[in-house]
Amino acid sequence: MASSSGAGKVAESEQGADPTGDLRSVLLTSVLQLEPLDVDLFRGRHYWVPVTKRLFGGQIVGQALVAAAKAVTDDLEVHSLHCYFVRAGDPTVPVLYQVERTRTGRSFSVRSVKAVQHGMPIFICQASFQRGQPSPVQHQFQMPAVPLPEELLTQEQLIQKYLRDPNLLERNRQGLQRMLAQEVPIEMKPVNPPDFFHQSSQEPKQLFWVRAKGYIGECDMKLHCCVAAYISDYAFLWTALLPHQHHRVKFLASLDHTMWFHAPFRADQWMLYECESPWAGGSRGLVQGRLWRRDGVLAASCAQEGVIRVEEEQPPPSKL
Repeated sequence: MASSSGAGKVAESEQGADPTGDLRSVLLTSVLQLEPLDVDLFRGRHYWVPVTKRLFGGQIVGQALVAAAKAVTDDLEVHSLHCYFVRAGDPTVPVLYQVERTRTGRSFSVRSVKAVQHGMPIFICQASFQRGQPSPVQHQFQMPAVPLPEELLTQEQLIQKYLRDPNLLERNRQGLQRMLAQEVPIEMKPVNPPDFFHQSSQEPKQLFWVRAKGYIGECDMKLHCCVAAYISDYAFLWTALLPHQHHRVKFLASLDHTMWFHAPFRADQWMLYECESPWAGGSRGLVQGRLWRRDGVLAASCAQEGVIRVEEEQPPPSKL
């Protein structure tokens, strides 16, 4: 389970503890707000665009799940989604989400979503919803023992610390400065920050506490799942690059993304994101993740494969 310093207790400083002390999350008021155009047809707009100038995959996943959730009854909860990114998203135009009511059963219902730009699909997704059912068959892995989020620096504080170090490589300095300039609607506290100073190889694993910035509060659990879907794609694929920091990345993009939801949670309260990459090859990398509530309950599991292209290593100069 979590560390003996009290990971199982919800601290008074939790983001969602006092609704009068926090602004509403922009993920709730903007990013995941869809404009209804017709029956099962919605339009989504953009809040944050990464330095790649392509649409953030987590935004498309989160918005698609919002669209799918609008096509099921309130008594159903999302339990899984399986997605493919088929074209790069254009951040200059909105995204249309077309929902197909693939199946409505007594226990499980499936909704298919196609995200369209310029008349072509950029993303396809199937989301499955389940009516709550008790089961005597229950087990889960154990949550890693890590420091509490209150004991760690935020990603922004870490970046500022790195930038003050004279040993920081110049290309890393430029990348960190671009990251610091962005307004990401997520708060992160890395447990094992990567080494930006010496390009040393690391295990393809990372742990960080994460939550939505702002207040979401007690609401439909499906909305918290949509926020978690947005969060789950952030920095996920980079896990596969940790052992290969001597390579300069030319292209990095998600190919597919899958999530399974296991237990209720609050996306505006700290969750531990445990990420690892068991394999990379063929210009692809596979990453797997687990989102833990701070009381040790496994809230969700994730998996993703992405394209990873790097510059070829130059052979050493001839000594002739």
